[in-house]
Amino acid sequence: MIPTITAFKSSPDRGRGLARDMTVRWALEEVGQHYDARLVSFKEMKQPEHLALQPFGQIPTYEEGELALFESGAIVLHIAEQHAGLLPEEANARARAIAWMFAAKSTIEPVIVESEVAEYLEGDKSWTEQRRPVIDDRIRDRLSQLSERLGDADWLDGAFSAADVLMVNVLRRLGGSGLLEEYPNLAAYVARGEARPAFKRAYDAQHAVFLAASDG
Repeated sequence: MIPTITAFKSSPDRGRGLARDMTVRWALEEVGQHYDARLVSFKEMKQPEHLALQPFGQIPTYEEGELALFESGAIVLHIAEQHAGLLPEEANARARAIAWMFAAKSTIEPVIVESEVAEYLEGDKSWTEQRRPVIDDRIRDRLSQLSERLGDADWLDGAFSAADVLMVNVLRRLGGSGLLEEYPNLAAYVARGEARPAFKRAYDAQHAVFLAASDG
């Protein structure tokens, strides 16, 4: 059965592959699973039909038969558990990979999103200029810890896994800030992820939606 995901009909990231359906697309491409994408507008995301799938009115969602899921991290974990290639077979290594998935979404992403909120939603506030250095230092703290742990390894824990799908996409949100470039091993790590054929296919699929919306 071919799963169906939802994605932005008109993405606010302007086709940069930052919307959270990107991680789901990438995971599906890594395991060779075909999928359909149902595009939704911001208005449609707040309608009962979509809220029945995603109670917070966001994307992505994932439907496969009677199963409906929301939250990109949970969807990627489901994909990884259903298909070989994104989680190690050995039990301890598998558990560590899942721990890194949680780290990407719960430890690294929140401080990066805080920066995005300050820029795009609070940029006109009088206190934003004072907050910005504080937020950047919080990001640096997390990046320093991650950089030290990664060292000169190619991936987070041995072979490439679903954890890297999530972590690379989280770190990509720093593009243009200059912060990632302060940690050359993390910048190289992201570049390795972006060089994977499955990433490129996922990016192209998401970017094509932006181009179509722009032409329309």
